[in-house]
Amino acid sequence: MATRTHTDLAPLRERHRGLVLGPGDLAWDGARQAWHLAVDQHPAAVAVPETESDVAAAVDFAREAGLRVAPQATGHNPGALAPRLADALLLKTGRLSAVEIGPGHTRVGGGARWEEVVMRAQPHGLAALHGSSPTVGVAGYSLGGGLGWLGRRYGLQANSVTAVELVTAAGEVVRADESTEPDLFWALRGGGGNFGVVTAIEFELRPLSQVQAGWLVWDWHDSQRVLRRWADWAQEAPDEITTSARIMQFPPLPIVPEPLRGRNVVMIDGAVLGSAGRADELLRPLRELTPELDTFATMPAAELRRLHGDPEEPVIAVSDHRMLATLPPDAVDAFVAAAGPGSGSPLTLAELRQLGGALGRRPERHGALATLDAAFLTVAVAIVQEAHAAEAGAAAARRLSAALEPWTSERRYLGFTSKPVDARMGFEPAAYRRLQRIKTEVDPDGLFLANHPIEP
Repeated sequence: MATRTHTDLAPLRERHRGLVLGPGDLAWDGARQAWHLAVDQHPAAVAVPETESDVAAAVDFAREAGLRVAPQATGHNPGALAPRLADALLLKTGRLSAVEIGPGHTRVGGGARWEEVVMRAQPHGLAALHGSSPTVGVAGYSLGGGLGWLGRRYGLQANSVTAVELVTAAGEVVRADESTEPDLFWALRGGGGNFGVVTAIEFELRPLSQVQAGWLVWDWHDSQRVLRRWADWAQEAPDEITTSARIMQFPPLPIVPEPLRGRNVVMIDGAVLGSAGRADELLRPLRELTPELDTFATMPAAELRRLHGDPEEPVIAVSDHRMLATLPPDAVDAFVAAAGPGSGSPLTLAELRQLGGALGRRPERHGALATLDAAFLTVAVAIVQEAHAAEAGAAAARRLSAALEPWTSERRYLGFTSKPVDARMGFEPAAYRRLQRIKTEVDPDGLFLANHPIEP
């Protein structure tokens, strides 16, 4: 499609109860902005639906006007989408945020965030398979896979989804579950936002009221010995524990806790599903390295939403990601050389996440993304104060990924992939071919724009 300079939004405003904005409108810059401030989104127009009917009206309008539709709840990972928005209606779904939780029933709006879900589930003694940030949207996280603290025990969040309601390219409201639209339901569980605009999503919660969780922290000059021990330990750890290991360069800001403010450290954070005694047993090989800070304790499962300390307000951040087939000592050494003492790296964090367990086993019922076929996942992030510093951070993130190339898996986890890539990298070949067929059936004209598009 050719780039547009103007779209007549009057027909949409007549049919849409929510906010509708175009370039030049007073609130335009705020409406088009993603959570990640490093990404500058320039769609043809923005609509903020209040209801399911608003979503249907917006989809119909876009189709009639020759625009594409890009659903977005929060914009936590918009880097791959932004370059393709010039001829798109950006549909900001954050107002569709209702949360209903009861015995055997969880239903949330397509724009709900994990914070509300986690806190509403807690009084019922239930926990969700949320990720490391409470401000991430439930729908986008779930459609893309969903990797969190309970993943090694329960698998990906996508495979806990039991139903999705969405507006299709024809402007119809459809419910997809195991018995109704089963092919579409399969595609939605891991296939991303390629198939429609989610207005509601239902999923299983887990009976879990408390966990053993916390941090182990050392000075970053201990990075090599700590990460070598952790890498060996992680490959043998049981499913009941999930951890990540990070080299962190904390800024000297009041928001950072005093023991860490302005410091460079290596740290392990994680969660154990079990008793304090069981956590002590599992953590003993790591504690033998004498961390200077050890915060592991019994806590409500709901507190896992902030365990990782991810920023909750919008930031300027750049990142890169890979999945690793293995993590031998040479790989640990390459990781530390690229991001640790003496590297000169400006990365705020260089992270290794422990995979395996249920994340690597194909569940009986699953969607397009059944497993993460890797042993570890690495993420490099630079959070900067000024946009002009972003490129140096991006270059450092790429250098870390390049340093780990000998151990890198062919697959990617698209939920962490912040740049355009071939979506085939996220799926098994047979699964991708099935996704292509379903995309052609439900969206033959390619109306919907996803972060990582399923191409014919």
